[in-house]
Amino acid sequence: MTNSETGLREEILKTAMQMFIQQGYHGLAMRQISEAVGVSKAALYYYFKDKEELFLAILNNYLEEMENAIDAINAEAKSSAEQIRRFVTMVLRQPSEQRAIIRLASQEMAQLSAASRKEFNSLYHEKFIGKLNAILQRGVERGEFQVVNIEVATWALLGIMYPYFYPAHSGNQPIKPETIGEIIGIYLNGISK
Repeated sequence: MTNSETGLREEILKTAMQMFIQQGYHGLAMRQISEAVGVSKAALYYYFKDKEELFLAILNNYLEEMENAIDAINAEAKSSAEQIRRFVTMVLRQPSEQRAIIRLASQEMAQLSAASRKEFNSLYHEKFIGKLNAILQRGVERGEFQVVNIEVATWALLGIMYPYFYPAHSGNQPIKPETIGEIIGIYLNGISK
């Protein structure tokens, strides 16, 4: 791909992401995306064969970003508790539309084909859930955390963060550092020895 093609592909992804967040998967047509980007439908289909492929590209890009961020956190922070602190802070400091991708993935998965759901769920576990599970498992093994069901602890962590995956929840404003601190405290004090 040339630089201009790469730039247009990125513009399509950014515009489509905002539109999926606002309208959902089912409520959005490729025609609307092409109009918003200012390209023909044929140009849009040059990059993405259908809406499902475009949607998955958005989700997969986010998973890649999250995997890289979690890997960097794991490399920098030595304790599992500090890794959890940094993870929560990193996610909740993201722009509200970026955080909304997590919610979008969970709410709109049923709209996709069974094969796409299976493929995405595998990547989601590998690049995101599995990495969080590993942080918590290491914390248990090091004696930082109580012996808990790791999957339940991971979903509890995401559950406490979930309301902040809605752009409207924070009024599209950054989440206050003291709120992030309270979320981290509530979670870690519940699992720390």
